[in-house]
Amino acid sequence: MILKPNHNSFYYAGAAGAELPRFNCKDTALLVIDLQRCYLRQGEDGGAAEAARWEPFRKRLADKVLPKVQSLERRFRAAGSEVIFARIACQKNNGSDRSLSQRLPGFNDLLMPRDSEGSQIIDSVAPQGDEITVCKTTDSALTGTNLRLMLCNMGIKNVVVCGIFTDQCVASTVRSLADESFFVVIPEDACAAGTMELHDHELEILNHIYAQVGTCAEVLAWTREG
Repeated sequence: MILKPNHNSFYYAGAAGAELPRFNCKDTALLVIDLQRCYLRQGEDGGAAEAARWEPFRKRLADKVLPKVQSLERRFRAAGSEVIFARIACQKNNGSDRSLSQRLPGFNDLLMPRDSEGSQIIDSVAPQGDEITVCKTTDSALTGTNLRLMLCNMGIKNVVVCGIFTDQCVASTVRSLADESFFVVIPEDACAAGTMELHDHELEILNHIYAQVGTCAEVLAWTREG
């Protein structure tokens, strides 16, 4: 399976489409990052101007990302592959267990206790059965969790990563996975950042070095070819 060349950075300006390994349902997992209820209302608590500023993100999340993630989840479950979730959720109600990056002033001040309504995964893409969810207080889903150990225990070698935000928790997780020698694929239309400019720029940075960037349709075709 060859991914169409896209999101090529300066370093890979002439790169051809990347070749994916033969799909194996037993060693490939889908990892869904931070699709939590609070983000369905992102910006709406900040007044009309802030709500309008975030409207393109909310629209992409509702109209594109969630349906694409649903299709990926259905395909991976049908293939017998692992579907795994990560969410931002602190153990302490006051957030004292959060990393520094999640308590800086501004947008990154993410106080989401694990039992709070806003920290829960959006119903339409929520885990089923015994699917694993890790709670994290950092951007990367590997840092401070036992996700890496569980992936290795389950024999996972390839990870398809989707969710939000492309330039923050998705990117941090992708880098961690790549550094731990997992083969990573990003279906770009199953991810979102605050703006499309941030989304596209981050994918240029990640592509060919930390992950292979494709589309949801390409990932679905890859799983059918396996």
